[in-house]
Amino acid sequence: MSSHRVLRLDNTIPLAVQGYAWLPNRHRRARADAVPMRLLGRPAVALRGPEAARFFYDERHVRRHGAIPEPVRSTLFGHGAVHALDGSAHRVRKAMFLALLTGGGVDHLVVRSQAAWDAAVPEWADRSPVVLFDETARLLTRAVCDWTGVPVPPDDLPALATDLIALVDGFGTAGPRHWRARRARARREAWLADLVDRVRRNDPTASADSAVVAVARHRDADGAELDRHTAAVELLNILRPTVAVSWFVAFAAHALHRWPGHRDRLRADDPAFAEAFTQEVRRFYPFAPFVGGRAVRDLEWAGERIPAGAMVLLDIYGQHHDARFWPDPYRFTPERFLNREVDPYELLPQGGGDPAAGHRCPGELITVALLRAFAVRLARLDHTLPDQDLAIPLNRIPTRPRSGVLIQVRRPG
Repeated sequence: MSSHRVLRLDNTIPLAVQGYAWLPNRHRRARADAVPMRLLGRPAVALRGPEAARFFYDERHVRRHGAIPEPVRSTLFGHGAVHALDGSAHRVRKAMFLALLTGGGVDHLVVRSQAAWDAAVPEWADRSPVVLFDETARLLTRAVCDWTGVPVPPDDLPALATDLIALVDGFGTAGPRHWRARRARARREAWLADLVDRVRRNDPTASADSAVVAVARHRDADGAELDRHTAAVELLNILRPTVAVSWFVAFAAHALHRWPGHRDRLRADDPAFAEAFTQEVRRFYPFAPFVGGRAVRDLEWAGERIPAGAMVLLDIYGQHHDARFWPDPYRFTPERFLNREVDPYELLPQGGGDPAAGHRCPGELITVALLRAFAVRLARLDHTLPDQDLAIPLNRIPTRPRSGVLIQVRRPG
């Protein structure tokens, strides 16, 4: 089939049907790292590989502004979010997030999350079996709200956790999950916008060093404060990614069930192995299938012409399972990350490149730290997995074990 003919076929339906396998299948059939196509009625080119990632994250080539589809902005990121900015506007907004993670900020969140986990375990034993995914979402919601200074009464916590999960769970579908996510976003943006208003009126309950105050007082590259709606969006962009670690915790439990030989090294609290296990979970299991942007001008990569304004997709799932970069890629092998410096354009579960200057998610620091801590606690947790459906469907975006990982926690003694 000619390249011209491929460009006339829209791939929106194949993407919806095949999910994570869609781009890897296209690359495999084309036997190329640059594949032209049409998507959502527009010309697009899909790229794969570390060199492609370097090309993609160079703002001289690809920009995010105007590239994120409206359904994704209305669910996952929010309108006006940092993810859709470029240049100085992006760098100044992103610096706000990075400042929250320095000076021990991540460590403080991890300590709160570990305490929430330890407090939850006896209660899990009392009412086991429990769904690990759901329980993790609730305890992370409690921890991140305490850390950011967002006040949440205990009775409201389950509903908030459900909404934060919905924001992630609904971005990759046009069905009920998507509309649930839109309703959750509208509800939580209104709630947080009111909180921003109270902080700006010098609410005495708001801690001066909290994330809530930092966002409410932040000034963008133009020197202006964020409007109340955008401030609420960015607060959600702290809460939501933290609670999204629930996906990786469920994957870690799945890995320990399938390959229990890794438990002993995690129980021993070997920091190097805990880090390697964490990175292998992020490589092996499917989370973000790809990222997208728009070509700044007429470009060419790997011999493929990319017209100005075309969608440019970077295949994350395919790159993470490409034997050229990861020997025996469908084998779960944490040891591959021992004594290895990971290229920031090689491992891309939350984007590539420099998080300070580019579009790599600053929340990656939180994800890695929390997953590393919870992997050790999972390995030490005295539990079993009852019969359940642990299949991970690749046609569902984002996917997770169908059961959410049902665990039976044993009571001590």
